[in-house]
Amino acid sequence: MFSEKIRANLHSIKITNIVTEQVSTKQIATVEQAKQLGLLAEEFEKIKEILGRTPNFTELSIFSVMWSEHCSYKNSIVWLKTLPRDGKNMLAKAGEENAGLIDIGDGLACAFKIESHNHPSALEPFQGAATGVGGINRDIFSMGARPIAQLNSLRFGNIENERTKWLVRGVVKGISSYGNAFGIPTVGGEVYFDDCYQINPLVNAMSVGITRVGKTVSAVADGIGNAVYIYGSSTGKDGIHGAAFASKDITEDSVKDLPSVQVGDPFWEKLILEATMELIETGGVIGMQDMGAAGITCSTSEMSAKSKTGMKVWLDKVPLRQADMKDWEILLSESQERMLVVVKKGFEKQFEQIFEKWDLTYAPIGEVTDTGRVQYYMHNELVADIPSESLVLGGGAPVYHREYTEPKYFAEIAKFDINTITDCSYTEAIEIAKKLAAHPNIASKHWVYNQYDSMVGTINQTTNAPSDAGVVKIKNTDKSLAMTTDCNSRYVHANPFVGGMIAVSEAARNLVCSGAEPAAVTNCLNFGNPYNTEVYYQFVHAIKGMGEACKKFDTPVTGGNVSFYNQSSDNDAVFPTPTIGMVGLIRNGKKHTTLDFKNDGDCIILVGKSKNDIGSSQYLVSQRGVNISPVPAFDLDEEYNVQQAVSKLIANDLVQSAHDCSEGGLFVSLLESAMVKNLGFNIRKSNKSIRNDAFLFGEAQSRIVISVTALNQSKVEDILKSEGIAYENLGIVTSGIITVDTHKFGSITDFATLHQTALEKHLA
Repeated sequence: MFSEKIRANLHSIKITNIVTEQVSTKQIATVEQAKQLGLLAEEFEKIKEILGRTPNFTELSIFSVMWSEHCSYKNSIVWLKTLPRDGKNMLAKAGEENAGLIDIGDGLACAFKIESHNHPSALEPFQGAATGVGGINRDIFSMGARPIAQLNSLRFGNIENERTKWLVRGVVKGISSYGNAFGIPTVGGEVYFDDCYQINPLVNAMSVGITRVGKTVSAVADGIGNAVYIYGSSTGKDGIHGAAFASKDITEDSVKDLPSVQVGDPFWEKLILEATMELIETGGVIGMQDMGAAGITCSTSEMSAKSKTGMKVWLDKVPLRQADMKDWEILLSESQERMLVVVKKGFEKQFEQIFEKWDLTYAPIGEVTDTGRVQYYMHNELVADIPSESLVLGGGAPVYHREYTEPKYFAEIAKFDINTITDCSYTEAIEIAKKLAAHPNIASKHWVYNQYDSMVGTINQTTNAPSDAGVVKIKNTDKSLAMTTDCNSRYVHANPFVGGMIAVSEAARNLVCSGAEPAAVTNCLNFGNPYNTEVYYQFVHAIKGMGEACKKFDTPVTGGNVSFYNQSSDNDAVFPTPTIGMVGLIRNGKKHTTLDFKNDGDCIILVGKSKNDIGSSQYLVSQRGVNISPVPAFDLDEEYNVQQAVSKLIANDLVQSAHDCSEGGLFVSLLESAMVKNLGFNIRKSNKSIRNDAFLFGEAQSRIVISVTALNQSKVEDILKSEGIAYENLGIVTSGIITVDTHKFGSITDFATLHQTALEKHLA
């Protein structure tokens, strides 16, 4: 139902904004058309109430995209507002700007954001992924920040499936082709495979940029009479109704929506970036916004609503790449590489010279008004006249409180008993370890990341040192930014609340292991159909869990994206996947900590507790065939204390390496640290009550493997004891052989070969 506040807003909009010109009555819309465009009958009636009349087809099309889930967040905003949005480093709250903005000192600010491009990538993986990269970078530089790094989070179905292989190849090529040509390094990400993503792959793209504090640009439309320019690429029919397409389930008929998939050009984007930076330097930019979902409609209405002004827009002045486009097609087109800018009076000629210098298509298409309405004209005919506030989040867009019920599969999880799973002997553990090393979710992703250029265009130097997070040095300072994307969706499926906490905690853990202080979060919330009460339960409780963890780590949420409808029928929604993008600061470059073991003879210490837990582990799923089990052991206070202790150790220069325990458990963590320099490890299980499989392959949280010199071992132990942190002396780094409790597991070289070639065998 509509909230009372929204009903009140709609009433005031209707009363205070009187139509003064005759709007076109061609093609008066019907409720049947509204339903075809994804609107509810109740919403159609509300549109009539707002306008004081029946909308025409163009106006209905505008409402259909602006009130789609993708643009309005009508089924999620109630819960998104419960996430913590204030913090010591925040320069802009969630929703205030196109991306999050935090203070990183020295007069600098970091802008960052993550968004999904799931549905387009499911149909046309190359362009779907490429335009996702382009769109998220425009969000960053439209604020005046120069992008310095990109990350991604990718989910696909069964890797043995030919369609999956086609999707992976296309998505990776799309990301690499666009990012490499645009000239922004890709420094991190994650790739997972699970049957739940067979129909609906997830393609989440993140961009991070740097600007100077006080030099950012807002998406506003101030100054009555100021000119509104469009610049960049021409407008075509690609991407029409893309926002609506992203707000419905994928079906066999979705191939008919191919026109909703945009086409990108990274070389245009590079020119637009440089032109945008130059425009901002003139001091003549009033406001600016990129054109993403819903194109011209979204940019003009959101900028007007934010400033409580209005706009007159002449659609026949928009540069087109296709002849005879209709007014609603121009309005809804999601052609890529386009920007909207409001120009301060007197700067028009200077702006046009910059556009021409960079060989960009441009045109003045409108002006700012004081009407509070967006008014669109075609050949001097008023084809749409709508109160701008009625189209946007927090204004007239509907807000729903959806019902939710506990998923039925929870009852199966509750029946799980670890004692029904036979523990493995060390002889069996050797074979299991080899299989896990080659598992698609654990094996090296070098086939993927070798296609990404991690050093291209580095104004700020990136580092390829093997860290738990991507690290970019900030030019002319001793600081670095650390960044990561994280989510184990199987955990969230098992327990949305705890899984949501773990997603945030693992992101923070990865930053801490790299020597950084976690600062803030952006999120990409990928779920099934919100009208499915069990899916909505997952969403609500994941939000609650994320919120608790963000408060604990003082990492406010700066914004992000909600992607619902990632399912093709009632029973095949993807695992709930709230991907966390987190940014942190390494204040002293010397504190950057890597995950690789350094020297034969160094001591290996597990910070945190080994536990008799194999819940939701890759071991349990892939080696024991158990798909339904509890979330791994987790305690938020314990997690926080472990991270604080490791941060203290790193600050005191006592750590040689640090690497968190995640997929594959302790053994995989040790393996990944050892392989970098072709070293080995000799460890023992000190607590004999812990099962072999739980010790080696369990994924209990709040554990970090560190290596320290023999000289520093006692200092490290003293600090951990003083902090009350459980720890375990596992053993030592060796010259290249893996030994567990005197059992020889083999050479690091053999394991490295399995680990590094597995994915390539499937995809090359």
